[in-house]
Order: sequence, then structure tokens, then C-alpha cells
Amino acid sequence: MNGKQLQEYFDQLDDAHGDESVSSGKRTVRKRESSRKEREARLFIRAQEVSREFRFTYKAARFEEAWLLDSLAQLADHQWIADVLRKVKGGKEASLYLCKPGGAVKSDYVAAKIYRPRALRNLKRDAEYRVGRVDLDADGTALWKEADKNAIAKRTSYGEEVRHQSWIAYEFATMELLSAAGADVPIPYAMEKNAIVMEFIGDGLQPAPMLNAVNLGHAEARRLFDRVVHNVDIMLSQDRIHGDLSAYNILYLNGGIKLIDFPQVVLPQGNPSAWRIFLRDMTRVCDYFSTQGVHCDAYKTAADLWTARGHRIVEKVHPRFLDPENPADRKMWDKR
Repeated sequence: MNGKQLQEYFDQLDDAHGDESVSSGKRTVRKRESSRKEREARLFIRAQEVSREFRFTYKAARFEEAWLLDSLAQLADHQWIADVLRKVKGGKEASLYLCKPGGAVKSDYVAAKIYRPRALRNLKRDAEYRVGRVDLDADGTALWKEADKNAIAKRTSYGEEVRHQSWIAYEFATMELLSAAGADVPIPYAMEKNAIVMEFIGDGLQPAPMLNAVNLGHAEARRLFDRVVHNVDIMLSQDRIHGDLSAYNILYLNGGIKLIDFPQVVLPQGNPSAWRIFLRDMTRVCDYFSTQGVHCDAYKTAADLWTARGHRIVEKVHPRFLDPENPADRKMWDKR
């Protein structure tokens, strides 16, 4: 595998090709191209070194092996995983792999969520979620170097890498926080680079389905709706809003649920769009449960939870966070 082939694989992984803007200056273009090739070469060499020490059962697709080796090598060194058995799910932002745990975890299986290169740099309206959040480093601690903060603000290539890591760190930190608070989330075990090792939610080797794919009886639907509301309230008690909650981000297994996917988590205290995002989450939840026979009022449920935790309902939103393609946002703009 050469650097050109590895870049071809990364292009296959990313939906958006070339996340960096093209400069009119040829010198800038050459510099960025040189830096990209240097990163590719480092990854390729690292993958070749690691492959001698860490081999796995899963037969990776073309060039996928290098990506997995670079992402999981240190987790394997620290005994969080011992083998990669198969790919469970592929997505736009990350892929999930079923793994055999190492000595650090007492479980039959664990899941490794590995983010695609540059995937989180292209999240739609990411600034809306990040308002009020302190960017985190690879260890999950707040960034303190001004150079890192400035790089993020200027959206340099390095800054985008730092911001990418911050999204992943927020997901891991949120899962730790919610798990300790008693929420129904997969137990997080470890984070390294662009990978998170967590509890595998499934029956044997089979992953749990998304709630959206499940048809519930009326009594079970009512019970699970109440359980979701309970989890949302736990999140609020920990100063967190999921930010993208729906039946697509809830797993169903043996009559229970697990909430997943937290990189875009919102902090209600410091985000002026928090109420609107929270209401959107509850509306999506109610949309699903309404199809299962549960009568639920999304606005009332959201308002009761929100005010019970001491928050005020504020409809005002900064214009830059309004989506012109969204009818509700256009209506809000017309009221200005």
C-alpha cells in the first residue's frame, strides 16, 4: 500500500472530498498538498509497524486495515481490545466494530466506534452545538494553549484536527457522565485518537436494532416513552442536551433502551439555542412514539422538563443559526 492508495481509501471514507478551501495562491496549495502527503505517509508507515504486533480476525476492506490499525493499536496495547471480529455498522460519521476485549474489560464483547477521517469537520451547523462548550483535547481536558484555540477559530488544517478531537472527547466525557448518573447509555471504557471503546449492546454477536425499526405494543410503548423521558431528564440534571435525539439514536434490546451518539451534545446554560434544540429532540421522540399509539404532547413534555430544571423558555435565536430551508426557521425570521 502506498500513500496514493491510502489517500484513495480516505476519499472513499469521506462523503465530502477535500475539506480544506482551495487557495488562489499556488504556494498555499502546494504547502497544503505537501502536509497532506506527509500525514498520509506517517499513517502508512505507522500501520505497517503496528501490523506486525496487532493482527485481527476481521477481513478489512480495501485499505481499511491501515485505518483500523492506526485507530486501535494503542487501545490494544492497553488491553481494552484484543481482536476485531467484524464491522457491525457503517455510517457517515463513524463505523462500529464488534471486538473481543482484552484483560482490562470483563465482558464477552466490546464495541469500537471509529470516526472517519475529517467526518466531524463537516457537521451541518456545528457552530450552533458548540456555543457555550469549551473545546477539549485528546485527554478530555479543556484546551488551554492559545495556539490551539486560535487554530480552531481560524479553521486551519491543524485547528480542524483539534476540533475533530474535541467532538470525540465530548462524546466520551458525556457517556462517562451519564453512565455514572444512571442513564441508559452504553458503558464507555476508553478513548484514543479517533476511537471510543464501549459496551457492546446486542444479543450474542447480533447488535441491538434501532428503536425506529421496532414496532411496540401499546403498553410497552408507553413504558419506553416514560423511560426515554426519564433519561432526557437525567441529561438535563447533568447540564446536557443530546442535540440529535430521535428513534434513530436509541437502541432497543430485551425490552430496554440505550441512548447513543453524543458528539453534538449541547450545554443548556451557555447556548442561546438550547431550548429550541431541546424542543426539537422531544418532538422527534414524540413523533416516533405517536406512531406506536402513545399520546404525547412534545411541547408540554419539553416545557415541563425544562422549567423543572430551572431553565427559562427563550424563543430568541441568533439569525446565523436559522436554516433558510426549514419552514419553522423561516417563520421565526418573519416574526422578527
